Amino acid sequence: MYRKKKTLLLVTLSSLLAAGCSTGIGSPADVGRPQQKKIAPQQGPPLRDLSPAEEVEVDRAEQYLVTQCIRRQGFRYWPLPVLSVPARKVGAYVVDDVAWARQYGYGRAFDNAAQKANRDHPNIAYAKALSKNQRVRYSRALDGTFTDSITIELPSGGSVRTPRDGCYAQAREQLYGDYPTWFRAKKTVTSLTPLYVPRILQDERLTSAVAAWSRCMTAAGRPFQSPDAIRRERESLIRGMTEEQALRSESALAVTEAECAQRTSLGKTTRALEAEYRNKVARDYAEEFTAYRQMRLSALTRARNL
Repeated sequence: MYRKKKTLLLVTLSSLLAAGCSTGIGSPADVGRPQQKKIAPQQGPPLRDLSPAEEVEVDRAEQYLVTQCIRRQGFRYWPLPVLSVPARKVGAYVVDDVAWARQYGYGRAFDNAAQKANRDHPNIAYAKALSKNQRVRYSRALDGTFTDSITIELPSGGSVRTPRDGCYAQAREQLYGDYPTWFRAKKTVTSLTPLYVPRILQDERLTSAVAAWSRCMTAAGRPFQSPDAIRRERESLIRGMTEEQALRSESALAVTEAECAQRTSLGKTTRALEAEYRNKVARDYAEEFTAYRQMRLSALTRARNL
């Protein structure tokens, strides 16, 4: 799947922290960056990131608004499942919460639930039962079209775009107050990992912590060189097992991983490095970080007022 260890680490490290990590102050000249709408400075209490529980509230509110929007256009819609607080821990570079590992392993139950929803959710059956013309109308009403879209250039290169219309766009406009500004802020903040993860890979604090973790795992009878080695071999380790056996096996391995991560402070070290290097990069995008946090807090207030 991944050709090199560094490639996988680049992917998995990005999920260690919430996307709105703290940012420094100051911004050098934005050479080559597109000129877009300026974001008003924050007034009032200091900005903060949303907790996982608060993210759940906002996501549920978005589904509520999408449901109301699509029904106003004469279609039926059932809110999509929203990731639970425990499910939002899936995908971290290293598991270091022993209680979570004992209960959820590596999140296989969450993966299975997502696959089932993608396959069996009422919206899928409903769309399939529509005529071809109605299905097109339903898709456009829900997701919009790219005839009128928002496009932004990503800090790490390339661009991304999204429709300005459709019920998802309308729901986010209601929640965040300005969908184009929100889209720019979110995509900028959540696409910075290629700019700083290579620096983390070269940091001796990380390599030393991973080596210590590996020694701990070997002593526990689990000889893995790194957490990403477990991720690469995860499926092969449970091949031929029943679902119950797979869940039990993964939970046992995840508990050992978490215990070693705690003993060697690998989780704390990785989070600290993530915050340190991300903050350095974030100084160049302070405006987008401010907007990201400010608009998410505003969305939380609106979600609670629905």
